[in-house]
Amino acid sequence: MNRLIEVKNSSDAPDQYRGTPIGRLVEYQNHIRPHDSYSSAQILVGMCMDNRKALDVPENFAYILRTGGANMRASEFKISYAIAVGGVHYIAIAGHNHCGMVNLMERKATFIDGLVKGAGWDREKAENHFLNLVPMFEIGNEIDFVLSEVRRLRGEYPKITIAPLLYRIESNHLSFIRE
Repeated sequence: MNRLIEVKNSSDAPDQYRGTPIGRLVEYQNHIRPHDSYSSAQILVGMCMDNRKALDVPENFAYILRTGGANMRASEFKISYAIAVGGVHYIAIAGHNHCGMVNLMERKATFIDGLVKGAGWDREKAENHFLNLVPMFEIGNEIDFVLSEVRRLRGEYPKITIAPLLYRIESNHLSFIRE
C-alpha cells in the first residue's frame, strides 16, 4: 500500500486539509501556490532538525519547531504557547525520509567517538549519555513515528487540526501520510 499522498496540485490534498493552513503549507513547499502575505502565524510546523530540509513559506506564516525526528515529546509547552498565545488552530508534523533518528543503535560508536573527539568528553560519559537518552529519541520508522506523534498530539489538543506529512529529501516536497 502506498502510504503517501503526493500533492502536485491543490486538488491532490485530502479534503479535510484543502483551503486550510495545512493545505497552503504543502502548496507553498511544493511550489503550487505563490506566497501570500501574513501578519500572524497560521500554523505550527513540527519538523526534524536535519540540515537537508528547509521550508519555503511566507514570512509570518508559521511557527516552526525543529527537533530530531520531528519528535515533539519535549515541546508541549512551545506547542501550547503557539495555540494559547499565538492563536494557531493547525499543526503539521513533518518527518522526512532518510532520518538520522532511525536505527540510532547502529550509530552508537560514531556518536560516542564524536563526543569524545569533538566535545572532549571521556568515553564513559559519552556512552552513558547515549544509552540513557537513545530510548527517548529513537523514532523507528519515519512514517509510523509521525503517525504516532499526530495521534498523541490529537489526544492532547482535541480542538486543533493536526496533519501527518513526510518531507522528501530528494525533491524538497511535502506529501500527506495516509492514515
